[in-house]
Amino acid sequence: MLTILTAMTAITGITLTLALLLVLANKKLYVYEDPRIDIVDDMLPHANCGACGFPGCRPFAEALVAGTTQPAKCTVSSEEGRIEIANFLGVDAGSQEKIVARLACAGGINVARMKARYQGMSTCRGAALVAGGGKGCSWGCLGFGDCEIVCDFDAIHMTPSSLPVVDEAKCTACGDCVEICPKALFSLHPASHRLWVACRSQEAGDEILEECEVACTACARCAMDAEDGLISMQNNLPVVDYTQNHNTTVPIQRCPTGAIVWLEPNGDVVKGRESKPVLRKGARPVAATWQE
Repeated sequence: MLTILTAMTAITGITLTLALLLVLANKKLYVYEDPRIDIVDDMLPHANCGACGFPGCRPFAEALVAGTTQPAKCTVSSEEGRIEIANFLGVDAGSQEKIVARLACAGGINVARMKARYQGMSTCRGAALVAGGGKGCSWGCLGFGDCEIVCDFDAIHMTPSSLPVVDEAKCTACGDCVEICPKALFSLHPASHRLWVACRSQEAGDEILEECEVACTACARCAMDAEDGLISMQNNLPVVDYTQNHNTTVPIQRCPTGAIVWLEPNGDVVKGRESKPVLRKGARPVAATWQE
């Protein structure tokens, strides 16, 4: 009986000691968290897209309460939502130009030649592993729609010519399409960047037109027609300096293929007056079939 009492006393003593240590540790290690963080977090869209520059909505809420960022950085939220957060925190909502994904390719299957018909895992990444994909232009979009699948915001859709189109209104600039594209054709740009080079081919001369009818031939007419410094030729491609005044359609007018275009907010693509129209609706012939 004495042994049992002794054991119970020891266990009770150990339990009380551990409880006391936990209480002391809690007071010593306690980190205060502003209750406003939970409220602001609830106001956010919970997209966790990363477009604001933070790994998720919770870290963004913490930064908002800390005053190290502004509500305008959340491009997924509505204007009303951003103002609501700003009013709650008593801060300025700030301003942030909308960032969107841009595709540097216009070579759908109606204008770009497929050197072989790929049969295997129906993904761009899968096709790219086999000789770089089936397109004659090794820089071109492979058209399997990995970007459409990975987009959680329904902002990318594939056209009948197997080319992705970005819906600016829905795009959150999360960057998933940038990461998934094996050809590195997507990049994130302010929506005001409407003068756009829709090609990544580094081939010079009209020979590239055998592979893609809308490819850049490095003729440099756009660079010659643009104001000084706006467009330079690098690796046989025009590069727009967006620090210059780029709100102009002058450089697109003499492009013979429509490789440099003007992108309207509603999704329309405007080509220059000398660009040849694309008449073919169906796919160009394929030379061979190959498998993964």
